[in-house]
Amino acid sequence: MFKNIGEYATILKEFNEQKKPLIIHALIPARGGSKSIPKKNIKKYKGFPLLVYSIQAAKKVKEISKVIVSTDTQEIKQIAKKYGAEVPFLRPNNISGDLSTDLECFQQYLHWLKFTKKEIPDIIVHLRPTYPERNNMIITDCLKKFVKVRNEYSSLRTVVPIEKSLFKMYTLDGNTLEPTYKKFNNINEPYNQVRQILPTTYLHNGCIDIINTKTILNNSMTGEKIYAYVMPEEETYDIDTKEDWLRSMRKKNPNKTLEEELLEITGCSENISQSEKHSNPIKIPRRKIS
Repeated sequence: MFKNIGEYATILKEFNEQKKPLIIHALIPARGGSKSIPKKNIKKYKGFPLLVYSIQAAKKVKEISKVIVSTDTQEIKQIAKKYGAEVPFLRPNNISGDLSTDLECFQQYLHWLKFTKKEIPDIIVHLRPTYPERNNMIITDCLKKFVKVRNEYSSLRTVVPIEKSLFKMYTLDGNTLEPTYKKFNNINEPYNQVRQILPTTYLHNGCIDIINTKTILNNSMTGEKIYAYVMPEEETYDIDTKEDWLRSMRKKNPNKTLEEELLEITGCSENISQSEKHSNPIKIPRRKIS
């Protein structure tokens, strides 16, 4: 994102020279394109556009001084501003595609701050708009923990323990299974060992990421040392596909069929298998934005 090493060095130098209390911004990336659910980030979820829940959660955290939405469309910009977020620019199309990275989005925000001579935050809270069931008190707790360790850690990520062990997973090379780990510490062939002797593995659930600005300026969204904020295993509310959306919405509309819900969010009712049509509702713990 930075045009040359000199520009990067200048931003980093000015950032290091800032003498002030910690400045914390929340950044919500919300591009317009979505293949699985058209206009997913502004699709109505329990009465409000999906991204509104992330905006409102961030605005309730007093440590966060700015809530920014980075988007490439005027429609999302208008909705985000209506619900209290700042949208100071439209994200360029070349970093708003399906393969665009979070790092490009966050570095572009820092570049804009530099270009407009705005104060650069010490910490950025990354909130995905696709995680609507996020309690703002968890954001506050994550921030408090990270602020205490930010000189030792480059970032924080929320994770959940997963039942299926990473050490028993494979990739495919043609028809050949390639174990994720052929050896771990002193354990040979962990994929052939009993689960009880293997370490617990954790999934990044997409709820909250907190990053030192220096980490982003050093071309990473995590850095080398990530602080783990472990959440209960049921905390997997990130909506990526229409199946994720259906699972969440079943709690709100238990009398609707899967076909009716799919028609509501995508405009079509295809790709519902016979087993899905007759399956029992999936139970999801009730959560509220406090």
